[in-house]
Amino acid sequence: MIQKLKNKLMIVASLFVLGTPMLMPAVASAAANVTDNLCTGANFNVTGQSQNGAGCGTQTGQSFNDLLTKIVNIISAIVGVVAVIMIIVGGFKYITSGGESSNVSGAKNTIIYAIIGLVIVALAQVIVRFVINNVPT
Repeated sequence: MIQKLKNKLMIVASLFVLGTPMLMPAVASAAANVTDNLCTGANFNVTGQSQNGAGCGTQTGQSFNDLLTKIVNIISAIVGVVAVIMIIVGGFKYITSGGESSNVSGAKNTIIYAIIGLVIVALAQVIVRFVINNVPT
């Protein structure tokens, strides 16, 4: 019974981990570039200045800092999701340990290591933002 429950929980967690990132980029890119897509794709006169899209602004290349920030954000999101899943798994192990000290200590270690991982990810975000904001470009 417990093994079946563990298997079902792992399937649901796997579907969540694999399915959630597929939804994120479409929503983020659609919301961020509506004006740019209108201006460049349809030559739509958004600002009333010209018909060729000159009033819409030009898109410049990304700097290294922007690229580094995006990479760190993506890695942090992945590690954060994995850490939350590990906290849930550790809680499940704790509940199903049956009072055995080795199983309880293993579950506690899983939860503690996942929390330490979340703290490291948060500190990494702070350090990267500090360095990017204080290093001249």
